[in-house]
Amino acid sequence: MTATNGSNDSRGIGLLQQRFRREEFRACVRALLMTPLIGPAHEDFAVIRRQAESLREWFSRETGWILQVEREGARLYKRPGDVTDAMRGLPGYDRRRYVLLSLACAVLERADPQITLRLLGERLLELAAEPMLDFTFVLEAQHERRELVSVCRTLLSLGVLHRVAGDEETFVQAGGDQADALYDVQRRMLAGMLAAVRGPSTWSPEEAPKTLEERLRALVGEHVADSEEGRRTAMRHQLARRLLDDPVVYVETLDTEARAYFFNQRGAMAARLCEAAGLVAEQRAEGLALVDEAGVLTDVAMPAEGTDAHVTLLVAEHLATGQRQRRTDGAGTAPATGMREHDIADFLHEAKGRYGRYWRKSAREPGAERELATIAIDRLEKLRLAVRMAGFIQPLPALARFALGEAEIRESRGASTRAAGLRLEST
Repeated sequence: MTATNGSNDSRGIGLLQQRFRREEFRACVRALLMTPLIGPAHEDFAVIRRQAESLREWFSRETGWILQVEREGARLYKRPGDVTDAMRGLPGYDRRRYVLLSLACAVLERADPQITLRLLGERLLELAAEPMLDFTFVLEAQHERRELVSVCRTLLSLGVLHRVAGDEETFVQAGGDQADALYDVQRRMLAGMLAAVRGPSTWSPEEAPKTLEERLRALVGEHVADSEEGRRTAMRHQLARRLLDDPVVYVETLDTEARAYFFNQRGAMAARLCEAAGLVAEQRAEGLALVDEAGVLTDVAMPAEGTDAHVTLLVAEHLATGQRQRRTDGAGTAPATGMREHDIADFLHEAKGRYGRYWRKSAREPGAERELATIAIDRLEKLRLAVRMAGFIQPLPALARFALGEAEIRESRGASTRAAGLRLEST
C-alpha cells in the first residue's frame, strides 16, 4: 500500500513538473515574440536562458527564426513575413525617427565603452550632415533635442544603453553645457539591433539595390533549397511568421501556391503555434487569426481603456454594422463602399453627445472628432480590421466580430467618470 501511494505521488509530481515546464516555455515564447531583444534585467531572461535549447529548436522548426541566448542578453532574429507592411514598428516612430535611431547606433558602434548624451548628439550631427543622406537634423530647438532623447530612451529600454548619471529631460529643457547624461554602451545588445540576413554595408555601390522595397527584401532575403521540400518549408515558415506577427492572415493576400498549402495545413499549424504561445485560433472562410485573450501579445489592444480605445471601438462597431446591413439576402455580399473619413468624423461628433463625458477633455473640444477619426482609423488599420482604399475606409472581414449591437458603458460602484475607470462592453 505504501509503495502504491509512493508511486502515485511520484507520477503526480512528474505531471506537475511537466506542466510547469510547459508554462515556463510558453512564457518564454510570449516574451520573445513581444520583445525580441531582451537584456539581463528583463524579468523573463533567467527563464529564457534555462529554456534556451528548447526555444532555439522550436523557433527554428516553426518559423525559421534564429534565437541567440548569451549571458549578456537574448535576441530572437524576427523577420516579418511582409517587409512592405507600414503598420508595424516602434510606437511613435516615423521614417525620420528611424533614421535618427540608425545614426545613433552607428555612433555607438564607433564609441568608447561610455558616452554622454551631448557627445552622442554631436557625433550624430556629423553623420547626419552626409550629403548622400539628404537628411536635416540640428540640436538647436527643444523639439529636436527631444527627438534625440526619444531615441536614447528607446535604446535604454532595449538594454543597448545603461544610464550611469544625469537626466535626459534636463538636456531637453535647458540644452546647456551642464545638462547632460552619461551612459554605458552594451556592445552585445547593440550588435543585436540589426536583424538582417546580410548587412547593408556588404554591397558595393554598383550592386546595391536601388529602391527601398528592393533594399528591404535584400536585407532579409534567405536561402531556400532548390527542392520541393525546401520550398514547402520556406512557405510554412512564412505563414507561421505572419500568423504570429500579424493580427489576422486573410486568404486573399496569399498567392495560389501558399493558399493551397494554407487550406490544407492551417488547422495543424494553428494548433502547434497556439499550444506554444498560449493563443486561441479563430478560423473563418476569409482567413485565420491567432488571438491572445490576455491582450499581452499586441501593440494595439481592442477593446481597451482610454478615450482613443473607446472611440476606436465605437467606429469599429459603426463600420461593422454598416457592412452587415449591406449584405444581400443570401446571394453573397453587396459591393462594399466603405465610408469616407469625414463620415466617420461626423459619426463621432454625434457620439460625443452621448459618450463625451467619459472622454479626455481635449477630445471634447470642437473639431476634435477629426483627430479622433484619424486615430481610430490608424488603429483599425494596424489591427487589419479596415484599410484605406480609393478615398474610402473599407471594412475587412474580421471587423464583423464587432457588429454586436450598440456599445454599453457599465460603471462599477464608486467608479469615477474618467475613461480609465470604465468597462466597455457590447450588448
